[in-house]
Amino acid sequence: MNAIEPIQPAGKALTLYGVEVASRLLLGTAQYPSPQVMASAVQASRAGIVTVSIRREAARASTGQRFFELIKSLGVRVLPNTAGCRTPREAITTAQMARELFGTDWVKLEVIGNDDTLQPDLFGLVEAAAALSKDGFKVFPYTTEDLVAAERLLAAGCAVLMPWGAPIGTGRGLANRYALRSLRKYFANVPLIIDAGIGAPSHAAEAMELGFDAVLLNTAVASAADPARMARAFAAAIDAGRTAYEAGLMEMRDMAAPSTPVAGTPFFDLDKS
Repeated sequence: MNAIEPIQPAGKALTLYGVEVASRLLLGTAQYPSPQVMASAVQASRAGIVTVSIRREAARASTGQRFFELIKSLGVRVLPNTAGCRTPREAITTAQMARELFGTDWVKLEVIGNDDTLQPDLFGLVEAAAALSKDGFKVFPYTTEDLVAAERLLAAGCAVLMPWGAPIGTGRGLANRYALRSLRKYFANVPLIIDAGIGAPSHAAEAMELGFDAVLLNTAVASAADPARMARAFAAAIDAGRTAYEAGLMEMRDMAAPSTPVAGTPFFDLDKS
């Protein structure tokens, strides 16, 4: 009997702004109990990209600098983000700082418009995206599932969109499945990464089964009792969800459909002698 081969990551690699990324899991680096725990989680996740909040870490002076050095040592691609920015000008300045610090023109663009939900300010987001794209940045905008906002962001120069699943840190999964399905179908050829609100591996698998290209998460791993083990669980769920999507999921039905057809099946009358 042949040995069972280990499961390999699903399908061909993801390409973002012309760069091939082996893993469809993107991992945040905030809220871990320690930098060492964070590093272990990144390694366990097999993530090819990690996000780093420039404003938060820069505010920590020498501690923040050591953290940046640790991130650079992980051997993964860094996607700096503009978390905490509430105006286009703040976001643009933070992105420029990130480019100098990490030597990358990739930036996850956040312009927050509501303090309770951390919902992005779509007007400010489009304004900042246009300015950064013009300045040579490869922008990954954190947005909602709004189709019109998506069109505006693409017109502003974005080649990737990052719609939320639910508000940041809520762990509620995909709160508006109908709108997310519509977004996926409407922008069939645009890389779409679910960002925020993912709380369980099953949420990540569902996003991949819907045809999304990748998932970005942070809190669900960082807050786990065993972050490295949880990171592995998410990596497996994302591989499974993508494999299922590529294999072709069955469609839901309103009525039962027997797996064993009854047509042509012989029946015996047990009451006859």
